Amino acid sequence: MSKILIFPELKPRGIRLSRRQIDRLEAAGKFPRRVQISAGRVGWLADEIEHHVAGAIARRPAAFVSAATEVA
Repeated sequence: MSKILIFPELKPRGIRLSRRQIDRLEAAGKFPRRVQISAGRVGWLADEIEHHVAGAIARRPAAFVSAATEVA
């Protein structure tokens, strides 16, 4: 079972977007769908957020990846 993250818990996991931008990305199918916790509260599944961030990292252009390994 995955933990449900509330909005402030997204930032430490690498999601530094506004609520409005998350809404837009969700509507476009480019961000994990929220889970209704109660009438006025939503959250996101931690596993889905981690997968989303890992996918974004994997999609980076190779030039950035090779440059980062050369600097390190």
